[in-house]
Amino acid sequence: MTPLPTPQQLRYLTALAEHLHFGRAAEACAVTQSTLSAGLLALERQMDVRILDRDTGKRVMFTPLGRELVARAHTALAALTTIVEAADAARAPMSGKLRLGVIPTISPFVLPRLMPALRQNFPALRLFLREDTTRRLIDDLGTGRLDLALLALPCACSGYETLAVAHDPFFAALPPGHPLAARESVSAAALATQNLLLLEDGHCLRDQALSACGVERGDGPDGEFAATSLHTLVQMVAGGLGCTLLPGVAVKAGLADGTGIELRKLAGDGAFRTLGFAWRPGAARAAEYRALAPVLAASVG
Repeated sequence: MTPLPTPQQLRYLTALAEHLHFGRAAEACAVTQSTLSAGLLALERQMDVRILDRDTGKRVMFTPLGRELVARAHTALAALTTIVEAADAARAPMSGKLRLGVIPTISPFVLPRLMPALRQNFPALRLFLREDTTRRLIDDLGTGRLDLALLALPCACSGYETLAVAHDPFFAALPPGHPLAARESVSAAALATQNLLLLEDGHCLRDQALSACGVERGDGPDGEFAATSLHTLVQMVAGGLGCTLLPGVAVKAGLADGTGIELRKLAGDGAFRTLGFAWRPGAARAAEYRALAPVLAASVG
């Protein structure tokens, strides 16, 4: 019977796939480069397969089988992580390390209120934060680099457990003196006729804004500039370059204060996004993640 790979060998494999560089992968695993190389070579020999294509010079290239084994290694390591999580959860609920990922259109506006509340309610919980796009956070959940993600739902996270926590209404952000500012609220249809400024591709708020305005993704604005942050979008609107949608948490946090732009609630169906959590299915700490929901809801409300 072929010996099973060790968890350390699987970590070497996934680290090399992530960094595509032996030195950086070894550093990520806190070992020497020779140790990592020897571990992977031993893995190839014990399984009698080629994981790396060594005919490509200095570039790190995986064979087709190697790429498949990397995906399976991620799954195996995530499963092993749940064993440790189950023991931790049984020994001391709501304590220890929690690796939380948050998308950029939530983190700067919600975390300043959420973090103190979490410390007050769960003082034994040690939070480690990462800000990134939805797709990357979901990838990190799948590989076990994150435990929990705070996202805008619905998201492209099929196969993961999700928990909707709070509605976050959209506001139309209009340049000073814009004709639509004469209305108490702005319909999605009216906003869709304007020059709609958006975040760059990859931010879920871009797709949510298009959806809220009834615009198909392929028919979205073809402007020469897409913003990388909501702060930039606000400055573009203040400069009269167009209109945009802002989430309520950003408005409540004062993102548009002092800019002179006009804010009106977006009217109609779909005039909000939903904030919530996502985690790996079968996670041993799922009950703890659900216990965080009331704290998040209070921080948003």
